[in-house]
Amino acid sequence: MSIWSEKDIRRYLSVQYNWKKWSISSRKWLWILVIVGIVAAMPVAYDRFKTETSANQVEFVFDYRDLVDIASYEAHPVDYINEQLDKLKEAGVGSMAMFESTLDEFQKSRRIMLYNSKDIANKMNQSIPVNENFTYILFTNEENARAITPVIEETYNRLEIAVKPWTFENRKGLIIETPIENAMMKPMRSDPITFDMLRSKGFNIVPRLGDSLPYDQDHMENLISDYEAAGVTRILFEGESVKGYNDQESMKSLDAFADLLNEHGMGIAAIENLKKPQLGFNKLAYDLDYNVVRIYSLSEGDANLNVQKIADRFALASKDRNIRMFYLNAAPSRDTSKAMITNSIDNLVRSLAEPGNAIERLESDGFTIGQAKAFDVAEASYQRIMKMIVVLGAIAFVSLLVSYFIPLLTIPAFVFGLIGSVGLFILRPSLFEQGLALLVAISAPTVAMVLAVRKINELNAKTNDMLLTRRFAHALVLFVKTSIISLSAIPFVVALLNSITYELVLNQFRGVSLLHFGPIALTALYVVLYRGGNLRQQLSTILRSRITVLGVIVVGIIGVLGLYYLSRTGNGGSVTSLEMSFRTFMENTFGVRPRNKEFLMAHPLLILGAFMSIKYRNAIYIMVIAVIGQLSMVDTFAHIHTPLKISLIRNLLGLGLGLVIGLVAIVVWQIAEGCWKRWSPLLRR
Repeated sequence: MSIWSEKDIRRYLSVQYNWKKWSISSRKWLWILVIVGIVAAMPVAYDRFKTETSANQVEFVFDYRDLVDIASYEAHPVDYINEQLDKLKEAGVGSMAMFESTLDEFQKSRRIMLYNSKDIANKMNQSIPVNENFTYILFTNEENARAITPVIEETYNRLEIAVKPWTFENRKGLIIETPIENAMMKPMRSDPITFDMLRSKGFNIVPRLGDSLPYDQDHMENLISDYEAAGVTRILFEGESVKGYNDQESMKSLDAFADLLNEHGMGIAAIENLKKPQLGFNKLAYDLDYNVVRIYSLSEGDANLNVQKIADRFALASKDRNIRMFYLNAAPSRDTSKAMITNSIDNLVRSLAEPGNAIERLESDGFTIGQAKAFDVAEASYQRIMKMIVVLGAIAFVSLLVSYFIPLLTIPAFVFGLIGSVGLFILRPSLFEQGLALLVAISAPTVAMVLAVRKINELNAKTNDMLLTRRFAHALVLFVKTSIISLSAIPFVVALLNSITYELVLNQFRGVSLLHFGPIALTALYVVLYRGGNLRQQLSTILRSRITVLGVIVVGIIGVLGLYYLSRTGNGGSVTSLEMSFRTFMENTFGVRPRNKEFLMAHPLLILGAFMSIKYRNAIYIMVIAVIGQLSMVDTFAHIHTPLKISLIRNLLGLGLGLVIGLVAIVVWQIAEGCWKRWSPLLRR
């Protein structure tokens, strides 16, 4: 016997009906919140635009240590160094990177000669000392002795290693009471003679500091003061950690180093595409109020690339990735075909000047050549309030997605979204903003496609004999409406992730793979389960379907294609050399490269799929692939290090070119359809 009476059942059905009715009615209020959120996001986006355009100076830095290594293979090293420095300066290189010096570097520069105790005993025709293993230094001239002696004494005395004066054959020298293998590992101040020489030639200095020795605040204060007096504005770090990181726990050395840099107005540089961030960099950047510039390092191998390819890299990095410093490496190499030692300096010079013309291209893009400056972060006082409104609109957008799949959960989704957002914001604000941005980025293109499918269903149900011109008009309108709804996610993503940490790639937007997969899966789910109108019946039909070999093969093919598609997403996606050439062509043709998958595939498929689906019901499955273009437009703005202007142009170009190719696809389809209708009866005979 049922515990539910007929009256109870009617009451339950009535409540369910009314709740569903309220839920569907609430969509219009959710859409209003979405629109309000978009409006509130605009001032935040404008602040980001002002930040991105606040620093347009680009700096080229050459690794001076590489030049010394190359010169060591030349007949006249000093003359060669001077000649190459003049070439680099004339080409547009304005700065030289100087590492902390070592005894080995002083030796390569012909400042000193190094010996151990055994070597000296042999030179003096004496017995090898039984209980002595010291390092002996001889200076090559008086100037070197005068300039470098204080540097060596300062370093080893600070390490409590005794240093004594020494002379040999009327030449000045030093004895360091430690084995030569140990002595050669100790970093010290940059070569003062080289430092002054480079400054006299008009080069700015970019010091490269390591963190291998114990931190000494007095030493660092003297060093940074000297750097400031020499015009140094930015420091680049060497190794796995920034200066002061290793002793932070015991000495608060990182905090002290940050205070020093702030006091002397110096910033730091973040190296792009490191396997892992340098330890302590994010904390130091925060303490410096993000006085940080991104730097792209051209490797020794890449320095031998075609000059146009190198120039393209510089132009793209500055324009597309907010790079403001370029670090140039070079190295000697054995060229057996020429029977000589060669290097890539001339190739770099030709990349910057003629025929590569990298400097000219940068200037035509609105950049100037000089010492790189950090972005001036624009953050209006009203931004916090606007972001709160943006959050409300974002939650409404996600609730709309839920509504189109499970209408009964529309209101609970919005309420729980509010509660969850408050809790997550308090506990993990960074995770909250990234998570909400990801959900909105998935929701918008999915909702856009769901509405497109619903409209096609509506048109498909009316008639299959719609005039060609009306089908064409409906396809174009659907393309525009779908794209607008998808693009409406962009203000939310921009506002929620508006932080200098994302622009400097100190913090990264997570979930790119989910963004590329989610809308496709949800669109496919809607087409398969919801298009028939009765969800339970559709599910029942699918679950009772027979599994065939052909079905397994189709699913396998779809899985392989899906894995390939995901492998192409994100920064680590691989591309062929042919596609790279095509990308370069598009970049050089339009100035900004639209995404191939958008204008060559997804956008045309959306137009053609809508056109075909109005007449042929099963053509609706094309829309599952077409959603790739919609999510890709949103994903473009998830690359926060790319300027807003570039991302906007990229999307508009993709839409415009995709529209043209889509119209061509419709024409081709109509011709093919006409030919089939005309010739297929003949083929059956």
